[in-house]
Amino acid sequence: MDLLINVGLPLSLAIIMLSLGIGLEVADFRRVLTRRRAFAIGALSQVLLLPVAAFITVTLFALPPQIAVGFMLLSFCPGGVTSNILSKLAKADVALSVSLTAVISLLSIVTVPILAVWSIGHFMGEAAPKVSITGLAIALFLITTLPVAIGVSLRHFARGFADRVEGPLSKAAAILFVLIVLAALAGNWQFFIDNLGEMGAGLITLNIALLLIGLGLARVANLSWDESKTISIETGIQNSTLGITLAALITGTETGFSPLALPAAVYGITMYAVVLPFLIWFRNR
Repeated sequence: MDLLINVGLPLSLAIIMLSLGIGLEVADFRRVLTRRRAFAIGALSQVLLLPVAAFITVTLFALPPQIAVGFMLLSFCPGGVTSNILSKLAKADVALSVSLTAVISLLSIVTVPILAVWSIGHFMGEAAPKVSITGLAIALFLITTLPVAIGVSLRHFARGFADRVEGPLSKAAAILFVLIVLAALAGNWQFFIDNLGEMGAGLITLNIALLLIGLGLARVANLSWDESKTISIETGIQNSTLGITLAALITGTETGFSPLALPAAVYGITMYAVVLPFLIWFRNR
């Protein structure tokens, strides 16, 4: 189990982030400058409103400290490749989705460590494990930012190679995501069963709220319908693998997968069921 968490989990996330980066163009980052308003609304919704909504949810549902921290860790994670795919299925603004994913993923090495340490101290109090913000930031850089940068560089300097490996890499990333979620659930099965009712209700409520918050904020800001759909999806879909990895980085491997990883693992499953009616609505309107 230690080998799986210490080596397999970070390596799997790195491969997933590489698959994200290899699908990105340098133009995806430059687009932020030409679509400042839409990007600002999307970033505000993801970086600020998403954690606020998660905090309100764990407070209303009075969730146990470890589950509450898991909710917060999940809320700090960017969308990942999944949000880009769902934006395409929703006939939304895929270019905006890709730009938001790219930039927010890079910013996460700054925002996530600070917010993670705060949430651990707030909810767990004296039982909180000691976490170094700097150490967490370095770990995130190595397993998220660096693979994305390598992927973007491959796309820019070796486009033919990038085109050949993008498909197999995406399939590998999907398989690894499923295995990570199953391992996190299996490693905390009894804790999962004991807290499934409240945790599941909280996660579904949060997911629906996030999709509506992103959509509502975009409509209030008078963005186009395609842009609004994108921001809704980017706000409601999170990189669950990163949430599970964060939990492992914070608690270590002595007791296997941490209970802090459960909300991210469950959300990685339920978010598809929750977003499906929204996708049908988005495609048909």
